[in-house]
Amino acid sequence: MGKKKPEHDRQPETVEIGLPVDCRMAAQAALLSDLLGALDAPATQLDGRAVERVDTAALQLLTLFRREALSRGRAVSWLGASTTLCEAADTLGLVQALDLPVAAAA
Repeated sequence: MGKKKPEHDRQPETVEIGLPVDCRMAAQAALLSDLLGALDAPATQLDGRAVERVDTAALQLLTLFRREALSRGRAVSWLGASTTLCEAADTLGLVQALDLPVAAAA
């Protein structure tokens, strides 16, 4: 009989990470922890619909997470992205790197 992994040891199929309303430097430690924890999951869904403030550091962190996850063969997708998040990514030329969806209606 094969051994099953205990429930608490199993990695969920898809990890969902909601980005904070204020996604600037102060939120980076918690966001970094969430993203690092998601790197071993087969898939991650990012939810950027609530983002009202974002800075370059947060966008760089998200870009690095997506690049690393994809290099590990993991899927990264978006549940949605706020206009603020999309505009900031567009200003920095990161829309394609982040594979952002069309901004959610305000």
